[in-house]
Amino acid sequence: MERPEPAATTNVLRKDEYDMHICPSTDSMNSAFSLTFDNRSTAQVIELAAIDQVAEALAVLDMPTPKAALVVVGGANGLTDDYLHKLERLFVEVICPFVESNHLAVVDGGTDSGIMRLLGQARAKTRSTFPLLGVVVKEKTFLPGQPPTAEDAAPLEPNHTHFLLVPGRSWGDESAWITQVADTVSRALPSATLLINGGSIALNQDVPNSLGSRRPVLVMAGSGRAADQLAAVLRGGAGDRSLERLVESGLIHAVGLDAGVDRIHQTLQTVFEAFSRQV
Repeated sequence: MERPEPAATTNVLRKDEYDMHICPSTDSMNSAFSLTFDNRSTAQVIELAAIDQVAEALAVLDMPTPKAALVVVGGANGLTDDYLHKLERLFVEVICPFVESNHLAVVDGGTDSGIMRLLGQARAKTRSTFPLLGVVVKEKTFLPGQPPTAEDAAPLEPNHTHFLLVPGRSWGDESAWITQVADTVSRALPSATLLINGGSIALNQDVPNSLGSRRPVLVMAGSGRAADQLAAVLRGGAGDRSLERLVESGLIHAVGLDAGVDRIHQTLQTVFEAFSRQV
């Protein structure tokens, strides 16, 4: 599609202008705007009303497509200090270098919590330049300088490069949008999903949505909860029938969190190559 006219390009907004732009009265897509965080990093933000606006929104955000993509899903809360330390090393020593060297874009849930916070912080620490797109339910987040919109609302993670604010009322409503964004970014190029920890949303929405797009899923075994449940079934252990159906897709892979940098890197490479063999 053609790039939108200049009227739809990025605007730099004052804080007192934010609400006007994130609370539309129609189903039209708003103009993008630039958001500056307390750490002085900036991100481009756009609100969408319908899922068929994703391609246009990415064009407005000047997001180059097609681009191979990694989707990162999993635990937003409940990570123990031991897990946090191991995951910090995972993102800094493996994930960010892999993404950077392979020129990938990354899509996640965008909030300043759990693995999304760790990913954003690792991107900053490693001085990586890859696009990091957060897809967030508008009703569940709030912008810098604004009060929370709901009791369980979470702020945006400040090291992301782009945010797409999407409709919904519950956590998990962003899952289908994450899938659509990753599909639109990557098109026919390789993409994969990385599951770390996670709960019912990961098992009931994120992973099935990825599989529905024939996107391989790499499970980080040893990271807890949903990831460990899927890894156990993949190893042949007993599990819920719904988990067995996911594994039967043939698109679920696993690697141990303690497997080491080289092993995890090689497994990521193998998963992306598995996608390439499908198309």
